[in-house]
Amino acid sequence: MSRIHFLNVNEGDCSIIEHENGKVTMIDICCGNIEQDEIRKSFSIMEGFGGIKGNFGQKEHPTNPISYLNSRVINTIFRYIQTHPDMDHMDGLSELNRTKSILNFWDTENNKEQDFDKNGKVRGYLKKDWDCYQKLRKSASDPKALFYYDGTKNKYFAEDDNGILRDDYIQILSPTKELIDAANNIGDWNDSSYVLLYYTHGFKVLFCGDADMGTINHLLENHKQEISNIDVLIAPHHGRDSDKDFSFLDVMKPRITLMGNAKSKFLAYDEWSNRGLSHITNNQAGNILIEFENGSMYISISNKVFADNFCQSQWKQNSSQHGTLKDYWRLGLMENKKI
Repeated sequence: MSRIHFLNVNEGDCSIIEHENGKVTMIDICCGNIEQDEIRKSFSIMEGFGGIKGNFGQKEHPTNPISYLNSRVINTIFRYIQTHPDMDHMDGLSELNRTKSILNFWDTENNKEQDFDKNGKVRGYLKKDWDCYQKLRKSASDPKALFYYDGTKNKYFAEDDNGILRDDYIQILSPTKELIDAANNIGDWNDSSYVLLYYTHGFKVLFCGDADMGTINHLLENHKQEISNIDVLIAPHHGRDSDKDFSFLDVMKPRITLMGNAKSKFLAYDEWSNRGLSHITNNQAGNILIEFENGSMYISISNKVFADNFCQSQWKQNSSQHGTLKDYWRLGLMENKKI
């Protein structure tokens, strides 16, 4: 079995992959500096709520990813991927590095500089995380800093010892050196984001970081086949509108899209709904767990209130069932399809 944990971390991002071989990939971190873990259900739901739309209030109960790793008894991160150098994607990096063993640190060759106020903060984020980031990206070992681009492959994340792609592997679709150079020149690093296609048990999962139209156009021009008919899409830039041309969804056609916690007025819900595409937000679901095994994909969430409403609406069940992990409730499963 392989698992993806898409954590409820305010308006940032954090995903954890537990690979079939037991290794762990972590993509970004946010809320790593909050004092206590909030892996719990929200009780701020309006009484008499019906259906699966509305404000389920999970943003008010964020998860500390480090505490979450502790709860899963995960002490070694084989691969930490910093998708791009924005503070909401490295909030808690210093504490993660202090408490966990990170073996490999993926970064991009960006030239971003970050200013802080006299208290060592910027928009509530801490200078110690930025300082840790600068240290790690220069590290030669423990962790080893690595800078990859579109097309890079090796046996540690893609190929076996015979150069054949494994079932459980990561394909790097972006960035390119040209996208990095453009981001460095204009001072906007969203299009320097790693975009990663994860294959497992015949399913395709696309992690988009904060990819903007420069990256999306690159994907459509160079990786149209790979990004077609995605099973799970981690929405670019948390699902924000950001003046995007959302016709890329007509190519990706994701079976389910996971969105972060951006304010509702910034999220492009209608772009998915108008196409009949399913999506779930962290504010609805809390933490989201996707498990892959024997040709099936199981979706579970930590907010039982939403899970019960979802199961009643979609499956006519009175309540959701426990997932395989503690504090998770199962929404349903999707069968494998040819890719």
